Amino acid sequence: MDMLHADFTTHSYAPHVHDSFVVAATEVGGSEFTSRGRTDTAHRQALLVFNPAEPHSGHMGGSERWRYRAFYLGESGLHGVLSSLGIDQPRYFSSNVFLDPDLIAGFLELHHALDGEQDALRHRELLVRSFGDLFQRHGQAAQRIPRAPSDARLLAPVLELMHDCHAERLTLEQMGAVANLTPFQLIGAFKRSIGLTPHTCLTQLRLRAALRRLQAGQSVVDAALASGFYDQSALNKHFKRTFGMTPLQYVAARVS
Repeated sequence: MDMLHADFTTHSYAPHVHDSFVVAATEVGGSEFTSRGRTDTAHRQALLVFNPAEPHSGHMGGSERWRYRAFYLGESGLHGVLSSLGIDQPRYFSSNVFLDPDLIAGFLELHHALDGEQDALRHRELLVRSFGDLFQRHGQAAQRIPRAPSDARLLAPVLELMHDCHAERLTLEQMGAVANLTPFQLIGAFKRSIGLTPHTCLTQLRLRAALRRLQAGQSVVDAALASGFYDQSALNKHFKRTFGMTPLQYVAARVS
């Protein structure tokens, strides 16, 4: 499980997705975010939850500051938490915002504990209690709405190409050709099925590849080039827009 403690005054998040299950609680101020075709507000009374691979974006809105703490549970971590809760199937959240003061307090307590204490038993207790309450109160079993079958079938070979060749200079024509789609049809299918453009989706794949390389100890420039970015500055730009920090800041945070 990864954690983030962010404090922004001007930052905006470009449209992006996370492989992880995301939970975020605001400590100061707030922001506006867009997901599922609607705009909502992040504030101290709202717990934000995003399902894995759920597109969203954000900006400061009317607030002058946004300080928040977030948890990112990858697939293995999520399964581990669900197992410890006695839940045998994934949970889907039909809303991104939950006005639940007890949950917010619990997740903030968990984040502070993990950030500054060495008490493993207390950490585990807080984690199980917080996520257990979240899944029990607000999670739904197997309720995720599937992609439109026609678009999902059309895009399957395109997504496979993007996964296998994300480090290459793919064009709309190349991606469309594997599904017999024109560039215009390709963009429309992506927007309907995934909620992102092909370029944004490919950038997200490259960011995930760069994250894995940084976690494995590669330098920022090597991770950038090997993941398909033109140079380190391109990785820096997209990394900051998506994760709220630079690659170097991410590496330093993992070390600390």
